Amino acid sequence: MDTKIKSALSRIFFGKPIHNEEAHNQTIGKAVGLAVFASDALSSVAYATQEILLILAIAGAAAFHLSLPIAGVIILLLAILTMSYRQTIFAYPDGGGAYIVAKDNLGEGAAQTAGAALLMDYILTVAVSISSGTDQIVSVFPNLLPHQVTLCLVLIGFMMLMNLRGVKESGTAFAFPTYFFVIISSFTVGIGLWKSFNGTLMAVEGVEMIKSTIQPLTMFLILRAFSSGCTALTGVEAISNGITAFKEPRSKNAANTMIFMGLILGFLFLGITYLSVHVHALPSESETIISQLGRAIYGKGVMYNLLMAGTTIILIMAANTSYADFPRLCALHAGDGFLPRQLTYKSGRLVFSWGIIFLSVSAGALIFIFNAHTSALIPLYAIGVFMSFTLSQFGMVVRWQKIGKKLAKKDYEHESNGQEEKHHLNGWRFKQMINLLGALASGLVMAIFAITKFTSGAWVTVFLIPAMVWIFFRIHGHYKRVAKFLKLPWQKIEIKSHTKMKTLILIDDVNTGTLRMIRFAKTLGHPWVAVHVNFDKTRADTVQSKWQELIGESELVFLYSPYRLLLEPVAEFINKLKVEEKDTVIHIITGELVVQSNFSHLLHSRNARGLYDELRKIENVIVTSVPYQLHKRKNIEVK
Repeated sequence: MDTKIKSALSRIFFGKPIHNEEAHNQTIGKAVGLAVFASDALSSVAYATQEILLILAIAGAAAFHLSLPIAGVIILLLAILTMSYRQTIFAYPDGGGAYIVAKDNLGEGAAQTAGAALLMDYILTVAVSISSGTDQIVSVFPNLLPHQVTLCLVLIGFMMLMNLRGVKESGTAFAFPTYFFVIISSFTVGIGLWKSFNGTLMAVEGVEMIKSTIQPLTMFLILRAFSSGCTALTGVEAISNGITAFKEPRSKNAANTMIFMGLILGFLFLGITYLSVHVHALPSESETIISQLGRAIYGKGVMYNLLMAGTTIILIMAANTSYADFPRLCALHAGDGFLPRQLTYKSGRLVFSWGIIFLSVSAGALIFIFNAHTSALIPLYAIGVFMSFTLSQFGMVVRWQKIGKKLAKKDYEHESNGQEEKHHLNGWRFKQMINLLGALASGLVMAIFAITKFTSGAWVTVFLIPAMVWIFFRIHGHYKRVAKFLKLPWQKIEIKSHTKMKTLILIDDVNTGTLRMIRFAKTLGHPWVAVHVNFDKTRADTVQSKWQELIGESELVFLYSPYRLLLEPVAEFINKLKVEEKDTVIHIITGELVVQSNFSHLLHSRNARGLYDELRKIENVIVTSVPYQLHKRKNIEVK
């Protein structure tokens, strides 16, 4: 494909490249920030109540009244976490959330554990949100059920494309759907409460409850329902991870956005749970709780359709929170050497494109494996969230303790990490207690989740997070070895040159490409010989004849390869040469035919590239590839 066409298509799909100096123009305000970073948390109200009722259904519909006190405890936990993370925002205005807090206060092991838990959470957020969003679509259009997985994958592709265009552009595009959901769902809850209080809210009809084996109501079952409902808290930490995306004053704007998110989330979750109990909504495979609530309040009409449209859109848009945070967190890990360095590279639109693509592929794979079944994905979901909550809050407890000691000695100074203004340190002991309460509460929820959901799928997360941490440290070990290998001594060194160099030109035939390699070798001013790997005598004689007739200089060495191997005879010849000519630099020149179209690539052997890659692994050998661009030879005619 022509370069100009590629450039035009890139601009159409991804937009005009952004200059580095325009990066400050890509920051967002509180209104857009709420849409970008809070859509995950806000969307969870669409399925959190349903997950509570789904577990309580095991004890029968008589147990549904317990959903209200369970929701109340979850709201209390939400308030604690909101206040805790608000303090984290002021303490770490450069963002990073649990990863940076744990790294700064608890050590590298805790940081990588928190990071692994968050990365897994973000991948699952996309999978759960998209699956749950298509559940709403299927509730309205049952005929689409066989195509739900395909629909999910198409939506993930759309989210990926929008986010590759940039954070500001994707945030602006998704702001309207988020606020539409907030308005329509708040209006629905308000109308539902008004009808409930004046006695005009009727029970929903025509719903078949999901079939399950009835069991006694036990504390273990209540704890299972509580842990399922805690999915309403997923995404609470997202704002603390993305502080750098906000306009100045970043910390103040992010903190205020966090408060707004907590208030909206608490109101909607408690209201939906109360109304679901009042209208006798039932967990069902064919219709969601939100759909039942809409029918009970509005009936089948325009407002019902608007509610379902808003809910579907916010569930899909919730994945945008992960797209905003996952690439940033990957870049932090990669910058510290715990993930591939490529994840730190920004595209022309100033986004971490490799992180966006990796997130999309991973979430798509999960949806395909679990057949877009939301309840099957939920048990894998929240344990990682609460693990990161716990480590982040314990990290803040340790930080407050350090600050308290420094304040007592009157020697507190701003540090590279944690640069809050000094007036935010007032009352540090009380703030430490808030973080301690948050740590203990989230740690307790994590333990409850791990125990009650272990056999339902949480065991995957319990084993997967340590596996991810192990991989992180393996990657880090590699980068440390590379850094040690490349490290120069601190004192000035004298750069000595080698006295001799031997150049080997690897040729397959005598042609124009061979001539280019020879011309390059002669510019170096060192002795050179040509080497040809010989598979049969007839071809060797032909190459020898052409060499003498067309080149006629230096030496052409034939390496006989009866087993038709290419690398092995060349490597053996090089090793022999290294023994015979010590203190000589061996320089190998290979040729490579470069074609323009992808189709042409299929018509040519990749032996030259493979040989180049393998020869580079031989110690004390320098390898140079001389390209021969076929598409530049426009005057070639074929008769």
